Amino acid sequence: MAKIKAYAKDFWRYRFLLQNLIGRDFKLKYRRSVLGVVWSVLNPLLMMLVMWAVFVNILDMRGANITNFPVYLLIGQLLFGFFNEATGSAMGSVLGAAPLIKKVYIPKYIFPLQKVCSALVNCLFSFIALILVMLFTGAQPHWTIPLFIYPLMTLFVFSLGIGLLLASMTVFFRDIMHLWGVFTTALMYFSAIFYDPSTMAAWVQRLIQFNPMYWYITAFRWVVLDGKMMNLNMVLVCGGCAIAALLLGLLVFRRQQDKFVLHI
Repeated sequence: MAKIKAYAKDFWRYRFLLQNLIGRDFKLKYRRSVLGVVWSVLNPLLMMLVMWAVFVNILDMRGANITNFPVYLLIGQLLFGFFNEATGSAMGSVLGAAPLIKKVYIPKYIFPLQKVCSALVNCLFSFIALILVMLFTGAQPHWTIPLFIYPLMTLFVFSLGIGLLLASMTVFFRDIMHLWGVFTTALMYFSAIFYDPSTMAAWVQRLIQFNPMYWYITAFRWVVLDGKMMNLNMVLVCGGCAIAALLLGLLVFRRQQDKFVLHI
């Protein structure tokens, strides 16, 4: 309990630094860009159009049980994109902050947290694209839509836990930065982004259900697109994976952080 209070006090002391770092990330991402923050909306829209053209018109993968494929596709794309950006940027956050870490004392977990928070800000801006597509396709608004906060926030916690784990491991094993890109590409195809798992073989469905991203994306679709309440199993899996990932990430990060300065 004392350690938790110490962490909370430490976090509160450096909250303004975290805010400034997140703001800096946001400004740097769109620096010298003509459209600036508009790309947060245009990018997912353009990617959705490309994937829609490929999977619907070329490969004819509409899926019998998918009532609004553009929204279905965009939800999967946005949530997986958030996870990919959050973990990918958090992975190199400690190495990127090496000059600062060597000069002054700053809680090292601030840097992975900064990257995951920045990814969340970008994701929230991208939700404008989701709203536009829902309006354009005539998607019915449901009273369950505000419940999207649960899968999104548990995905945030899950991504933070994985980001902390990756950040600590990357300090000692730089090859992880290359392997993670291959892993997330494979993970994307097992996250039911552009297909309906219920149309696949039973053993494939069971395999997909071992992927936490499948649960976060499905829970989001249930409350936003289908107007259904999340079932207990979905709530427990989303929350359980988030807590487990965060505890593991914090444990590994805390044990290794004192050695970082010797390897960065």
